[in-house]
Amino acid sequence: MFQSVDAYNYYFYFIIVQAVILSVLAIPLWFRLFYVKVEQGVALIKNDMSPEPKVYFSGAFIYPVINMKELMKVSLITVTIDRKGCDGLICRDNIRTDITLVFYLKVNESSEAVLMVAKSLGSQRASDKPTVNDLFNAKFSEAMKTVAIKFEFVGLMENIETFRDRIIEVVGDDLNGYDLEDVAVDYLEQTPISKLEPDNVLDAEGIRKVTELTAMT
Repeated sequence: MFQSVDAYNYYFYFIIVQAVILSVLAIPLWFRLFYVKVEQGVALIKNDMSPEPKVYFSGAFIYPVINMKELMKVSLITVTIDRKGCDGLICRDNIRTDITLVFYLKVNESSEAVLMVAKSLGSQRASDKPTVNDLFNAKFSEAMKTVAIKFEFVGLMENIETFRDRIIEVVGDDLNGYDLEDVAVDYLEQTPISKLEPDNVLDAEGIRKVTELTAMT
């Protein structure tokens, strides 16, 4: 009887040990099969049975049939606004300015922002440059015009950093889930007189002002 009990205990412990070994061996396989790891600058959107999708920035378990996944880039993307010739910005003294500004954007790394962008644009189009440009071009262009008109041309050339900072202030924080990381003034020069329209009242005044300034030098 004691022998049968010992054999039973041995068999029981043997099963436990085997189960533990199998569990340890199964963990890496489990991760390999179902864990989706995302690289830096990418958000993982996991759709499951809950009303609201969940967002992860490192990785998550994705199970077939039960879950669906979407990937969204949340790395920097640039929007370039180029205003030259007759489209150049008008300064306070009516001198027109050729300018190129580069706006650096990224999706805010929060669940709320990622889901907002996913719903409005779709996860694949969130980092598509033409799509993002269409979304913000009008807003950024209006900010540039609003700020430029407060500077005379010479003052604008001498205070580029202030000009840049004012644009960031005017753009603000309401960017549909995106963050404005930085703005760079890539090009800034007086619009050549040959590119202006003398019949345009503002351009005519600008031409007069440029002529006066050059005559003084």
